[in-house]
Amino acid sequence: MKKVLVISTSLRVGSNSDMLADKFIEGARKAGHDVEKISLAGKDIRFCHGCLACQKLGKCVIGDDVNGIMQKVLDADVVVWATPIYYYEMSGQMKVLIDRMNAMYNLEYRFRDVYMLSTAAEDAPEVPVRAEKGLTGWIDCYPKSRLAGTLFCGGVDAPRSIEGNAKLEAAYEMGLNIK
Repeated sequence: MKKVLVISTSLRVGSNSDMLADKFIEGARKAGHDVEKISLAGKDIRFCHGCLACQKLGKCVIGDDVNGIMQKVLDADVVVWATPIYYYEMSGQMKVLIDRMNAMYNLEYRFRDVYMLSTAAEDAPEVPVRAEKGLTGWIDCYPKSRLAGTLFCGGVDAPRSIEGNAKLEAAYEMGLNIK
């Protein structure tokens, strides 16, 4: 059994990417994994100040929700990011969280496998590429980890328009097949 942390970065609860995350979670739980989901909706996540105090302290000096989220990332075996794609990139709130978790750089971490689930209005193979590269930039800072899988669902341009889409089943299977 693995400890799986799913971070849903859309600020709209029940969004298409959130629904994709929920199907992944359903599969992972069916496989017997311990799964926790964090939604960034309603979280207080402020911009990095660039002070680099985190490198000395092992935590950020800003008093918001990031240190708690970061600790859960450090303690997870598997980290799953779910994001809507805006202008061919990950959501801004996902990028801000990644930047703010700079304190992790010198800390011990458990996660080895990282997944990315993404959705967008546009449905072309190149749509998720920049977001995936952005995430792999973060993963590259943790050499014991790897991008274990990605799943993109395009053509979902309205709230909950992913309902009935075959990519939901693919997300379920991806979660079910965590090793």
